[in-house]
Amino acid sequence: QVQLVESGGGLVQAGDSLRLSCTASGRTFKNYDMGWFRQAPGKEREFVATIRWTGSTNYADSVKGRFTISRDNAKNTVYLQMNTLKPEDTAVYYCAQGSFPYGGSFTYWGQGTQVTVSS
Repeated sequence: QVQLVESGGGLVQAGDSLRLSCTASGRTFKNYDMGWFRQAPGKEREFVATIRWTGSTNYADSVKGRFTISRDNAKNTVYLQMNTLKPEDTAVYYCAQGSFPYGGSFTYWGQGTQVTVSS
């Protein structure tokens, strides 16, 4: 079955950087779109960034220019490099994988990793 395991979260100060990782198993990783989403306390889960199986990327306006999503198909891993972190980036960050090869909605989710940014 599909498993997604995130790591790399933590407590940092505003302006610092963090890199999140998500390692997937259970399917042929290179064929699937991957994404990062986040949920802050009391808020809905929101889109952060996606990377298609082709390597094309998309970002939320709130993180554009500060966050970079990438993937290493040889390691079955997707990354989220987060620079110039702000207190409003504080959230649980979730990795997700598309439901079908080469497309589909994000159906599979990791357990989440906490990112806390202090001011």
